[in-house]
Amino acid sequence: MNIGIIGSGNVGLITGACFADVGNKVFCYDINLEKIKDLSKGVVDIYEPGLDSLVNKNLNSSLFFESDLDMVISKSDIIFLTVGTPMSKAGETNMEFIYNAADSVGKYINNHKIIIVKSTVPASQTHAIKNRIQKRINNRKINVKFEIANNPEFLKEGKGISDFMSPDRIIVGIDNDNLKNIFESLYRPFSVNHEKLIFMDILSSELTKYASNAMLATKISFMNEISILAEKVGADINNIRKGIGSDQRIGYSYIYPSVGYGGSCFKKDLNSMINFSDKLGHSLEIIKAVEKVNLNQRDYFINKIIDEFENKISGRKFAVWGLSFKPGTNDVRESVSIYLINKILSLKGELNLYDPKANNNIKNLFYDADSLNYFDDKYKAAESADALILLTEWPEFRSPDFDLLKSNLNNPIIFDGRNQFNKNDMKKRGFKYFQIGVPVI
Repeated sequence: MNIGIIGSGNVGLITGACFADVGNKVFCYDINLEKIKDLSKGVVDIYEPGLDSLVNKNLNSSLFFESDLDMVISKSDIIFLTVGTPMSKAGETNMEFIYNAADSVGKYINNHKIIIVKSTVPASQTHAIKNRIQKRINNRKINVKFEIANNPEFLKEGKGISDFMSPDRIIVGIDNDNLKNIFESLYRPFSVNHEKLIFMDILSSELTKYASNAMLATKISFMNEISILAEKVGADINNIRKGIGSDQRIGYSYIYPSVGYGGSCFKKDLNSMINFSDKLGHSLEIIKAVEKVNLNQRDYFINKIIDEFENKISGRKFAVWGLSFKPGTNDVRESVSIYLINKILSLKGELNLYDPKANNNIKNLFYDADSLNYFDDKYKAAESADALILLTEWPEFRSPDFDLLKSNLNNPIIFDGRNQFNKNDMKKRGFKYFQIGVPVI
């Protein structure tokens, strides 16, 4: 099939590269001309395991990057809209970019196309996008037929390629059953072992994406709230996690205590749900509480640091391991590291920062902050620091050289926001060790 991708960010690039890898001819477009130039040379600025090699493997054979949208649309039978739908200042979904993409489709479309909305949009917006395309066609006074569908993405950053190639399910929202054969053919390479496609109406498909992220965020916030209770009574949240996770009705996924969830998706999607539902006169009380608990968890963790140093942060230096919102990505959007950095800087503290992939993204955000030092070596970052703060559970942090770490730190103190180490082992090594949901011993 000939496939067009409008929007070559994380979702669009993964979608395009994966479809190209199974034999489709894929044309990727982005409004950012510099990005297209780089991608045309095989330069991928997004860190996603396996993406760089997949792009370069198929570049200029089945995968093409184009700056001419008219050409992309004319060459494609199926067009995916994968542009960003960020959160507005009011907490609503900003539809500007996908509306602009829809207008462009309506401007250039000249024959039958299947338009697939893969961007995350609130319920009813796929139909709104269809109407915008149709309005543009009508203004041109031509008769062009097209179909529209909603096909939300469920790609976890850091595992995007594997999630696309071996999905748990593929949700497709359609109003025309005739499209089923198209989608079955399109996704057959990714449904070899068993059928992954789940067809439904468009409104249900749109809401499924939001409901999925809301459920995952709820599990995280629930566990974090229980972790505080565990600390107050002297229990160990790690034991509690095993106890409830072994119940197959609950499972172990997303019940790890932490400093809270980050990334763009959860916060954006939950706020979109809240705002959309409020306008319908229905308050999503559980979802509102989930977001509140997540924000409170950040403060709870950071206050451990402030309390340990008796509110005297000015002039102190802290080492930070992990800046991305999760391992396997350089994405720092809504990362707890940003929250921590702003807090420590406001208290006149200094930070030594290390992340295997995300240093530059933080540096771009805090380009004028003189009290931030960036390191390419985690142990160098710990030198002369008053404590270590671990925020992201990168594999390289799981089994460090504790003797070297201890000798580099001014004080053998670790604030672990991901519960990476064993508390008894840390005590034997001479560290004062702060976890989530575990009393300090």
